[in-house]
Amino acid sequence: MTLYPRFAAHIDSALDALVAAGTLPAGLERRAITIEPPRDASHGDLATNAAMVLAKPAGTNPRALAEALSGELAKVAGVSAVSVAGPGFINLSLDDATWRDELSAIADAGADYGRSTAGQGVTVNIEYVSANPTGPMHMGHCRGAVVGDALASLLEFAGHKVIREYYVNDAGGQVDVLARSVHLRYREALGETVEIPEGLYPGDYLVPVGQALAAEFGDRYVAAPEDEWLPLFRTRAVAAMLVLIKADLALLGIHHDLFSSEAELQAAGKPEAAEAELRSRGLVYDGVLEAPKGETPEDWEPVELPLFRSSQFGDDQDRPIKKSNGQWTYFGADLAYHFQKAESADQLIDIWGADHAGTVKRIVAAVQALTGGKTRFDVKLVQMVRLLRAGEPVKMSKRSGNFVTLADVVREVGKDVVRFTMLTRKADAQMDFDFAKVVEASKDNPVFYVQYAHARVHSLHRRAVEAGIVLPETVDLSQLGTAELALVKRAAQFPRLVEAAAAAREPHRIAFYLYDLAAEFHALWNMGNDDPSRRFLIAEDAGLTAARLFLADAIGQIIRNGLAVMGVAAVEEMGG
Repeated sequence: MTLYPRFAAHIDSALDALVAAGTLPAGLERRAITIEPPRDASHGDLATNAAMVLAKPAGTNPRALAEALSGELAKVAGVSAVSVAGPGFINLSLDDATWRDELSAIADAGADYGRSTAGQGVTVNIEYVSANPTGPMHMGHCRGAVVGDALASLLEFAGHKVIREYYVNDAGGQVDVLARSVHLRYREALGETVEIPEGLYPGDYLVPVGQALAAEFGDRYVAAPEDEWLPLFRTRAVAAMLVLIKADLALLGIHHDLFSSEAELQAAGKPEAAEAELRSRGLVYDGVLEAPKGETPEDWEPVELPLFRSSQFGDDQDRPIKKSNGQWTYFGADLAYHFQKAESADQLIDIWGADHAGTVKRIVAAVQALTGGKTRFDVKLVQMVRLLRAGEPVKMSKRSGNFVTLADVVREVGKDVVRFTMLTRKADAQMDFDFAKVVEASKDNPVFYVQYAHARVHSLHRRAVEAGIVLPETVDLSQLGTAELALVKRAAQFPRLVEAAAAAREPHRIAFYLYDLAAEFHALWNMGNDDPSRRFLIAEDAGLTAARLFLADAIGQIIRNGLAVMGVAAVEEMGG
């Protein structure tokens, strides 16, 4: 057990002692009790709100309860001081041996340090990317792809079972447009000179698809009516685009467990099943939408449609699940898709572009209705990324159809740089991706700064050998001083950070933490520039060197663990 849950258990035991003594009534709810670092490090190492949480339900004064609880906590091994602050917060100071023990725990756990069972094996379906299958991945898809994939890894690391899903929107009008675009490339492959009209997809990536169809079918579909070739060309084009998409995502290290087809979902009657289920509960009815607000269009007519009672779940109006022509609305199809997902998962998460913010309320309402409120459902909105080169906007690529491909960006700066950078801001905050800055060797570039810390750690053993330092077989960690133990205190926060980030569905917290950990490591390293006695390698003191190397190795391990959650490799040497 790592440090924070261990001391949470100590607080629990101390509260049990107060219950046994009659100071506290039995059966009080304790879930809101926290144990965390105090905001001001001068107040101690750990702080708990236990007295503040329990005082009111216990019918007592928070300060008085804090004093009583402090007496119990002072008996805990490893606690060197206890103090009560403000109206009843309790601060604990821990002795050096406790921090040395945690440093050993990091070494013992290795790649599992920070791994948690908090998820208790709960199955979470994360749907991310889900770009229309009409072309290769572009940078507009990149951030959501990385956020979704890192969140999936984070939840797995925190003890959840995760299903990574990609929803293929292959039933809408955009795939008919794709098929018509491919038909032009097919005719072009057979020698025709073609112009790509406005409204079709102009990218050269469709040329090979047209060539493959020309090789297979010859001129059979050149002059054929559209209804003869459209279904075939649609199926072949979508399949070809998915091959491109999977290859692009693989460049980022992203692989989904499941690709669900909207067309197959509809063919299997899932929307009808969802509608029937909701009608049976009185949540779908036949009604007429209100006229559009403002000036009513001349061609607007009141039409009776099947409406979902989303207003009962916080939406501002009820929503149609079918159009007047009998086709399913986007919302109706999405409703059925989420109904299907909820059958195989305890919790659902969708990663959407911020441009879909307006539909969040209704789909959250639908899932709540379909699952009877039993399935937790989160929608994480991801803002677009602005591409820059040395501060100037990046020009688009004509070859790709007026967008910058994900593959081109990954090939230029590397998978790890792209992934890490996409996690350096909260997902719903605007982001600039500057090709010059993301590869810059400076403290201002988090990717470099964290990787450099790991490379420095990795260099130490080689340099110790080069310096002829023979390390003792047994490491005496008592030689570590205040500055070194301060770094251990930061390192010890990693397990609780993992659990908090997983609970909040915010993988960017891992990147923030690693930057702070790297900054403290670099600061400790740089002390040796002014004072040789503070260096990690002391040629004339193998024992102290061994203790500091042990610390450095632990920091390197945590950096590797955090980067692994982010899907980023930990480099051993910095290029350049």
